[in-house]
Amino acid sequence: MNFDAVFDPKSIAVIGASRRETHVGYGVLKNLLEQGYEGEIFPVNPKADSILGKTCYPTVSAIGKPLDLGVFVVHPSDVMVSLKEAEKLGIKAAIVITAGYKETGDVQSENELASFCREHNITLVGPNCLGVINPGIQMNASFARIMPKAGSVGFFSQSGALCVAVLDYAEKLGIGFSKFVSIGNKAQTGEREMIQFLLNDPDTEVIAMYLEDLTHPHEIIEIIEKARREGKKKPIIALKAGRTHAGAGASASHTGALAGADESYRAFFVQAGIIRADRVSELFDYIKAFSRNPIPKGKRVGIVTNAGGPGVLATDEVSLRGLAIGEFSEQTRSVLREFLPKTAGVDNPVDVVGDADAARYEKSLDAVMADSNIDMALAILTHQTMTEVEETARAIVKAKKQTGKPIIACFMGGDSVQKGIEVLREGGVATIEYPEESANALSKLALYSDYFNREEPKKFSFGNVDREAVEAIFKKAREKGRKWLFEYEALQVFSAYGFPVFATEFARDRDDALLKAQKIGKTLVMKIASEDILHKSEAGGVRINVSPEDAGKEYDRIIHDVREKFPDARIEGVLMEEMAERRGFEIILGAKRDPALGETVMVGFGGIYVEVLQDVTFGLAPITEDDAWRMVKSLKAQKIFDGVRGQEPLDVETLVQMLGRLSCLVIDFPDIAEVDINPLKVFSQGNGACVLDARIILA
Repeated sequence: MNFDAVFDPKSIAVIGASRRETHVGYGVLKNLLEQGYEGEIFPVNPKADSILGKTCYPTVSAIGKPLDLGVFVVHPSDVMVSLKEAEKLGIKAAIVITAGYKETGDVQSENELASFCREHNITLVGPNCLGVINPGIQMNASFARIMPKAGSVGFFSQSGALCVAVLDYAEKLGIGFSKFVSIGNKAQTGEREMIQFLLNDPDTEVIAMYLEDLTHPHEIIEIIEKARREGKKKPIIALKAGRTHAGAGASASHTGALAGADESYRAFFVQAGIIRADRVSELFDYIKAFSRNPIPKGKRVGIVTNAGGPGVLATDEVSLRGLAIGEFSEQTRSVLREFLPKTAGVDNPVDVVGDADAARYEKSLDAVMADSNIDMALAILTHQTMTEVEETARAIVKAKKQTGKPIIACFMGGDSVQKGIEVLREGGVATIEYPEESANALSKLALYSDYFNREEPKKFSFGNVDREAVEAIFKKAREKGRKWLFEYEALQVFSAYGFPVFATEFARDRDDALLKAQKIGKTLVMKIASEDILHKSEAGGVRINVSPEDAGKEYDRIIHDVREKFPDARIEGVLMEEMAERRGFEIILGAKRDPALGETVMVGFGGIYVEVLQDVTFGLAPITEDDAWRMVKSLKAQKIFDGVRGQEPLDVETLVQMLGRLSCLVIDFPDIAEVDINPLKVFSQGNGACVLDARIILA
């Protein structure tokens, strides 16, 4: 794709330039003419001789010169006509601001537009977008009124309205942009293309984006991973709309009920190493933190404050966010004692007390930042009678430049500290209003450091899988008109993919149950098999601790109890399975196909309380071994895996391998819609695990 023609064009045609000041075509032309763009500009309007003193052309063809970029602000029916004329002039890129495409239901016109651009090697941005801004060359090819200052942040958004708000906020906060793009309907240029471009853009150091949906997740992960391997430290921040769990209750499995609208995206961001912002305020906090700081080497924070309360709040938030309050060396404490009042604290956080002047702040920050046990710092100031706001701000700027470590300044007090904040911004120091948000932003710096320093991902590879056996099971179910598998069929599928499964038999009558129970020869669990019954225990369809000689009698009891509660249920028979007598921990494994991102796998606290406790985490398949370990270690139940209250540690290695096998299964068979393994009983370390109950739903 030719992004040079989008961001650094030598000539621009505004197709749909207008004389009406309220028209988008007027705003785009005015921005290009008056905000500093120095290339050639060709307004196109058949009803005007000139606009804003610039000669107009009746058609694109009338320009008669080669074109780099066209900005289209005409009716959808006229876009293709003008684009075809522009193609004959060799146009390289098109920004289609015009709306009325996919967002209104006209998918065909949008597809025709995208196909034409692909066929003729025209880079397309939009349609239905705000436009493109490159502050570096003062090019505002949009209808946003503001030309932002040049900076290091590359920003793109699916929402044009949010773009306008971001420009307003950025102007107030002193944030500059390398590139600013509204991608609209993403007919050709979407997240994948923008991320790849900005990762390679020498003017961009931080990438920020607003998303409503996303495509090509695995390609994006590969693009980011490649940049990481090449040593490109470019943090990516995403504000993603749509975090609710609406619609999850309609699912037919535990996994479906737990996999809300947002879980797949959370998994994607973690695996891609993208920092997620949940609110617009966080987006700006993170942009400030990353664009004005280096990446820290660790998670140890030093805090300097002239007020005890805010220091305590910051300390709490630092701990809650997974950071550490750094422990000062004795040398640092000794230096602090030399100049701090006796009432001040020389431990972390350092309370320089309310009468601290700028010199006391400067000496304290110098000592803290010089300590090898501190990776980054938080400087908190409240405006008191003796406080030297602007001088203290200059001291913080100086400390940051001298040490090269990340620092965030939290000046509390509104207008009374505004001049100090301006000094900090001009000096390249990130400022955040409240201590809790400041600590949160520091935690994201540390999180990105973890992302960037990840080891090379290890892919799962299993030789002992029988795909043909699984294909045969699925084929049989579909031939019988079923979109689901009986439990015994699901267990056969998992067995074919190397999951440990106990001896299992399926009985269709009392005598069959007795015969097959004797074949197993061990204590049994017996469960009803019916497509109409999802929760077997509640239907009276489960018996445990059944001896083989009692299997026939228990078969009859199960059928009778289920018939009483569900007289119209279609009953196939009863599944009999060897009972797990060893102690273990119940885990749930699951998978669900996300309509946008594809296969998502899940691991969590299992058993009957899974939907109540919801101690689960998700990953986007195919997961790597590192992904599986991260998923397992993020569970609250993970502490149990290590052994608590005298219990033996559990076989977590086997659990990780089972996650990998599940990931491979759902990738190999795209016709799987949902999977539940609940429970997978994980035994003590070295003793493996076993699938006790399973469900597979087909697409």
